[in-house]
Formats: sequence, C-alpha cells, structure tokens
Amino acid sequence: MIRRMSTRRRAREIVLQLLYEADLNDWRDAQTSRKFIRSRLQGRKILTDFAAELLDGTLARRDEIDAKLTKLSTNWALHRMPVTDRNVLRLGAYEILYGGTPGQVAISEALTLAKRYGGENSPRFINGVLDRLFKYHSSPESISS
Repeated sequence: MIRRMSTRRRAREIVLQLLYEADLNDWRDAQTSRKFIRSRLQGRKILTDFAAELLDGTLARRDEIDAKLTKLSTNWALHRMPVTDRNVLRLGAYEILYGGTPGQVAISEALTLAKRYGGENSPRFINGVLDRLFKYHSSPESISS
C-alpha cells in the first residue's frame, strides 16, 4: 500500500510539472506528453495511464475547474496566484470532482505537493480552498457555474 501511494505521488508530481508547463508555455501535444510521463515513470503502464488520465482530465476541464476555484478562493484571482499553487489546486480539484479519488486523499496529496513545491503559505491556502470544494461538492448548486 505504501509503495502504491508513493508511486502515485510521483505520478502526480509529473502531472504537476506538465500542468505548470501548459500554464506558461505553448502546450506540447498529447503524444509528447505521454512519452514524457512514460519516461519519468520508467514505463510502468498503470502509473503512466493514471498520470495521463489526471493530465488529460485536468486540462480538458480546466475552464470549469477554474470557475469553481475562483468562486471558492476568496480575495484571490486565479491568474494572480503563484503558478504552482494554481496548478496544485487544479489537480486537486480534478481529483475531487472527476477523478474518483476520495476527497481527503486528494486534499492530502495536494498538500504534499504544495509543501514540496509551493511557498510558505501555499499548504494553508490550498487546504482551505480544496476543503471548501470538497464540502460543497455534495451540493453542486452552491458552486455551479
């Protein structure tokens, strides 16, 4: 179980790198992204598929996710957030809303990414936004677009 969690965590780190890149630069095509993921995960098919699903899903629903995050991140415009925080939030939100990951697990994994790659205040901020999203997820009309 610990091994599975740590390898999924590694997959999330790679997805975060690609989301960060997509946020700042021209996006590489899906085939190139899949190749990058596969090389970083040493060809492990299950993890590669997991990471590709997270990446593709987050990018496909980014506008929808951004609209929900904007409503929940009080006093913070999404475009003004640090790029890392914004993409950790997107990934965590995707997992909570569409990825089938239990909400508390998605939040915990996002906090781990925030602690490792974000700023000093990132974990607290990300925890607050994702916790609100998780709580409101059971009543979608309260954050619907």
